[in-house]
Amino acid sequence: MNVAHYFTLLRIFLSPVFPILYIGRESFGISLIWLPYILLLLLLICEFSDIFDGVIARRRNEVSDLGKVLDPMADSVTHISLFLTFTQGFVQLPLLLVLVFLYRDLFISTLRTLCALRGVALAARFSGKMKAVLQATVAFIIILLMIPYTTGYISLDLFQRVSICAAAVAAIYTAISIGDYVYANWNFIKKAFLKSVST
Repeated sequence: MNVAHYFTLLRIFLSPVFPILYIGRESFGISLIWLPYILLLLLLICEFSDIFDGVIARRRNEVSDLGKVLDPMADSVTHISLFLTFTQGFVQLPLLLVLVFLYRDLFISTLRTLCALRGVALAARFSGKMKAVLQATVAFIIILLMIPYTTGYISLDLFQRVSICAAAVAAIYTAISIGDYVYANWNFIKKAFLKSVST
């Protein structure tokens, strides 16, 4: 464990706080007006910790295999937790959109693990990082839109429609990133599975 790993773990441990506060806000005495600001603060902490863990690991020359596994996992846990949370309450994102995020990460993680067990390492893709950036951007958009909604400046219908459209754009890009990842690594994937057949 190093300092960068602790920043990564912070994101993982903060992820369950989103549904706890959003769904159970009344139990904690959180008003609807203050909810978006609290969620925004949590998301900012998560995203800045994502930046810091990479910067610290490179500056301290502590880039590790554990960090390479934990970092994308922390991104997935944070974003999927948040989007699953937003399928509930007043946001009402369609579950199908969120399942695209979930299934993409499960598919890529499983594929990388299977190939690694056969001695073949699959490289990360720029599209994967862009997927994480786009999902984070959509999360910020939804939370920021909560502010004019909770203060009565925009209607619930407009808030929900814009949120769903933004999430749909992220879901489409997420689905495309699967094809990009498989296409770019196709020779390595074939090598891994041909090796397993020959043995």
